[in-house]
Amino acid sequence: MKPSELPRRAGVGFKPEHFAMINSAAQPIGFFEVHAENYMGDGGPPHAQLRKLREDYTLSIHGVGLSIGSMQPLDKEHLARLKIVCDRYEPESFSEHLAWSTHDTTFLNDLLPLPYTKATLKQVCAHIDEVQTLLGRQMLLENPATYLLFEESTIEETDFLAEVARRTGCGLLLDVNNVFVAATNHHMDAQAYLKRFPAQWVREIHLSGHSETIDDAGAPLLIDSHDTPVKYPVWALYEELIGRTGPIASLVEWDNDVPKWPVLRAEAEAADAILKRAAARRAA
Repeated sequence: MKPSELPRRAGVGFKPEHFAMINSAAQPIGFFEVHAENYMGDGGPPHAQLRKLREDYTLSIHGVGLSIGSMQPLDKEHLARLKIVCDRYEPESFSEHLAWSTHDTTFLNDLLPLPYTKATLKQVCAHIDEVQTLLGRQMLLENPATYLLFEESTIEETDFLAEVARRTGCGLLLDVNNVFVAATNHHMDAQAYLKRFPAQWVREIHLSGHSETIDDAGAPLLIDSHDTPVKYPVWALYEELIGRTGPIASLVEWDNDVPKWPVLRAEAEAADAILKRAAARRAA
C-alpha cells in the first residue's frame, strides 16, 4: 500500500480561476489539493489544467462523496471513478471525511455526522479497507466539524479515530478549524482535544475560515464555511500543535467567496512561516 507522502510545507486548494496566475511563474506553494469529484469527467479544461499543475507541483486529492460513515455499502461506480482519477494523476496523498452523505440511492450533498459506537467503528474500518485495497494507497481520514452530538455514542472521537487508524493502517487528516468549530459548538476545550488527538497518525493538516451565527435557542453557532481567512484562534491552535508535533503538511482551504490568488497565497505563506519556525526550534 503506497503511503501518503506530502512535503512538510503549506499548500492550498486549487481553484480554476487562479490557474493563469499560478501558471505564469513558479509559486511558493508546497502542494495543491483538488476535490476528486471535480475530475471524474473524461476531459476538457479541468483535466488540461490539472495535468499542467501536476507537472510542476505535488498533488493531494481530497474526496467529498465516498460516504465512508454510511451503514450501507460503498457506491461501486463512485469508487471506480475515484480509482481512475487517482491512477491518472498519481497524487502523493488521498483523503476523505469521517462522515456519511448517502441514503438508499439519494446523495445528500452534505457531510453528516455519525455516532461513535462499536458498530460504526466496524463499518468505517471495513469501508476504509475496501478503499485502500482498491486504490493500492493509504487513505487519510479527516475529523469532522459537528453541530450536534449523539446520545448513543460510547467512544470518544479521538479514540475512535485512533482505533480506525490502528486497525486499517490509514493516516489521519487533522482539520484544526473543524476542531475549533466543534469545540465551540459543544462547549468543549479545543486545546484539550488536540492534546488527546493521536498525532502519530497525522499526515496532513487542514486550515480554513468559519462563520458565526446564532442557533434556534439564541446561542452562538460556528459554521465550517470555508469562506473567510483563517481566524486568529485557529492560527493559535495550529501554532501550538505544530510546536508539539513538528512540521506536518498543511493545507489552507478556501472554497466559497474565493479571493484573488495573492490573498490565498498569503494564507499559505503564513502557514509556511509557522512550519519553518517549528523546524528551526527543533533543529536548535
